[in-house]
Amino acid sequence: ICFAPDRKNACFTDTETGLIMRQDLDPADGWPTGEPEVWRDFSYKKWGVDGAVIDAEGNMWNAQWGGGRIASYDPDGEFLEVLDIPARQVTCPAFGGADLTTLYVTSATQGLSAAQLSDFPDSGKVFALHGVAQGQAEHRVIL
Repeated sequence: ICFAPDRKNACFTDTETGLIMRQDLDPADGWPTGEPEVWRDFSYKKWGVDGAVIDAEGNMWNAQWGGGRIASYDPDGEFLEVLDIPARQVTCPAFGGADLTTLYVTSATQGLSAAQLSDFPDSGKVFALHGVAQGQAEHRVIL
């Protein structure tokens, strides 16, 4: 789950269905309003949507499992760019560092054959991409 900088909505991904959902939130208290809606539909792709984070500008950075990439979308869901990652199973991005300008990306080896592991020997590692975007501090969530 990742939150827009203005706290008006949150997004979450469902790898199995290939959907990125958006949930409107009450900015005053963060409680959901209404039902979640499909924000982006990638059910037709060979890769799956996985972990995501939203930067300080409101752009989403989504790990695309089986695609070896992180893709960015603006607040309206329009595609911005792709960052290729030298691992097939990209799992989750997160901003870090003192100024939140390093995009850390995790990856996995799950489901990869010996041949795929040979083709992607950096699978299972964490990658650090500097200066990609400015992150935002994580929002506090009270459960």
